[in-house]
Amino acid sequence: MSLFAGTASYYRQFRPGISEEVAETLDQAAPHRSRGQRRLLDIGTGTGLVAEALLGRFDDIIAIDSDADMLAAAEPALRPKLPVGTRLSLVESTAEDFVPLAGWKADLVTICRAFHWLDQTAVLGRLDDQVAPDGVVAILGDSSFWTATNPWKEAVRDVIKTFLGEERRAGSGTFQHHSRPYSEIMGKSPFGRVEEARIPVHRAWTAESILGYLYSTSFAAPHLFGDRLPDFEIAVKERLADFSEDDTFPEENEFLIRLGRRNGR
Repeated sequence: MSLFAGTASYYRQFRPGISEEVAETLDQAAPHRSRGQRRLLDIGTGTGLVAEALLGRFDDIIAIDSDADMLAAAEPALRPKLPVGTRLSLVESTAEDFVPLAGWKADLVTICRAFHWLDQTAVLGRLDDQVAPDGVVAILGDSSFWTATNPWKEAVRDVIKTFLGEERRAGSGTFQHHSRPYSEIMGKSPFGRVEEARIPVHRAWTAESILGYLYSTSFAAPHLFGDRLPDFEIAVKERLADFSEDDTFPEENEFLIRLGRRNGR
């Protein structure tokens, strides 16, 4: 069973995408071409949120994910929005196994909220053959509910632990934490010249959107609760009521973007 079994519809509706400022940062980091197609490889695309934010900036997009349900949700969301002349390929594959067509080289690779699931060293090594000489690998993400110190998020996390146990779940197993900073991992890869950018993000949530977000995650997917799911929803709403009288829950977050280039580029 996929780590994200049963989450695709929630993922598409409730996962926040990337902001225009984040999209612009990625766009500016990648080389611009005076001729030929500008190519994007989005690894762990999920339901296509990053690819969607970058439409119009790249002419040839390959978005890969190992979860067929995620790709099935991405297809109807992305295809109607494609600018004229843009090619989109949605490919069911792991990052470790993906091989593009001969000669296809990405100008930008994006890995958003997914690097922790990968064989990181192996994937970065494979990308050496899949990225243009002046191309960029971008590893990016914002803080998840599980690690946040916001008081209402901490309260929600406590409710999850009451139902599913103290350890963070990852589908039927538990999440394996990575201790090495991503920039350090990238620094020892072919993309060892690393820059970081931090972009603040402000969001406002409701109890419904918080639950929807949780159901999009591997640590609170609906199937994990079994027949206790209605009880979980009631418990979350009751706990959230302690923090807002109008069902509004502000969040201050940030996207950390790590941009890796080959040395000498």
